Amino acid sequence: MDGMIMTAQLLLSLSILIVVHEWGHFFAARMFNIRVEKFYLFFDFLFPMANVMNFSLLKFKKGDTEYGVGWFPLGGYVKIAGMVDESMDKDAMKAPAQDWEFRSKKPWQRLIVMLGGIIVNVIVGMLIFIGLTWFIGDQFIPMKYINEHGGIQALELAQELGIQTGDQIIRVNGKEVTNFDDITKPGVLLAENSHYTVLRDGREVEIAIPTNFIEKFNSRDAISRFVLPRITPVVEEIKEGSVAQKAGLTKGDRIVQIDGKAVTYFDEVVSGLKDFKGDTLQFAVQRGSEVISTKSYFKGETALGFYVNRILVPESALVTTKYSFGESLVLGPVRAFDVIFVQLKAFKKIFTGDISFRKSLSGPVGMAQAFGVTWDWERFWRMTGLLSMVLAFMNLLPIPGLDGGYVVFLLYEMISGREPNEKVFETALKIGMAILLVLMVFVFYNDIAKAISGS
Repeated sequence: MDGMIMTAQLLLSLSILIVVHEWGHFFAARMFNIRVEKFYLFFDFLFPMANVMNFSLLKFKKGDTEYGVGWFPLGGYVKIAGMVDESMDKDAMKAPAQDWEFRSKKPWQRLIVMLGGIIVNVIVGMLIFIGLTWFIGDQFIPMKYINEHGGIQALELAQELGIQTGDQIIRVNGKEVTNFDDITKPGVLLAENSHYTVLRDGREVEIAIPTNFIEKFNSRDAISRFVLPRITPVVEEIKEGSVAQKAGLTKGDRIVQIDGKAVTYFDEVVSGLKDFKGDTLQFAVQRGSEVISTKSYFKGETALGFYVNRILVPESALVTTKYSFGESLVLGPVRAFDVIFVQLKAFKKIFTGDISFRKSLSGPVGMAQAFGVTWDWERFWRMTGLLSMVLAFMNLLPIPGLDGGYVVFLLYEMISGREPNEKVFETALKIGMAILLVLMVFVFYNDIAKAISGS
């Protein structure tokens, strides 16, 4: 069931983005009176083999355009008259150019048609972030609250860096941190010479973040293995047959002492139990205004057997910020383009070898996991806005077969004043399609490999 929810969210999100992207090309083509023969969500052939398994799940014709839904759910396309594209229909190019064909238009007009999808994806991404900023605003856990309540609990990934439980994170890359979520933002982890400044036992300690540390955050549970606010050890639920049940603990009890040592936070309870070597464990709980001492046989046990309330901080401690429509019009695009800047930083580190290409790459499986196993509309639109900006960025890459590849040839034509050699263009397109096919296979393999290995 979890897999179905994740897949459904991903398919809906990508369907929206594919349709608006192709509509961008469609609208620009119509603006210059270019005929659009097909407008398809998904491919009606086995991409990139245009003549293999040609059928659609749904189609209808309106005017001179056939609209449809293909069977191969890894993209979509518009077939623009007079243009060699994913369909590789070269026969139509042998006839003289017609006024309503792509090839008959001026280079700058064709350039706008090719950029239409990218432009619309950017606009949609900005609109989504503007809407999220205006309707929802921001809500976050203030770092000040965490630092005033015992600091952070350092988990596996944080311990690898040298962060310790009880540390107070006061600065990230030299900048004062106010939002708990800011400490794991990709832009922070990808920055040059990134580091944390923590307050430990009254003195500041600099902790360097390795250049490839962001690779650790590719799995969906990585954030929960880094740092958490420290939680008070208040009993929420008791396991049947556990030490806690035998000792008579009840909901609402707060553990205040383990083996004669005072404890304030749940991680101290876990640590105290881990270090305990005796047979009978003595501990104390606060129940209302009364402190009750008890003991239980503990040899062979590893935990008391109770759950705590996993709400990290009380709602009253959260900081909520609402923005006016005018503020959202400014802040939304900034947040949208921040996605592009993060992509550029990541590409730079990939090309310099600082981070692994394989570990940085996520395909449909990784993207589906990012949506989560519950249908949360805020998270859905946030992910859709992010993917819209990523789709725009990726489509602008100068790879033949992508919009950016066509843009390179059009810019060459505009600068040189002559059309590129037809054979060179066709060969480049075939090579680009092959690259995309190999990349697609690799992405699926990589997703499956990472799911199996857990890395």
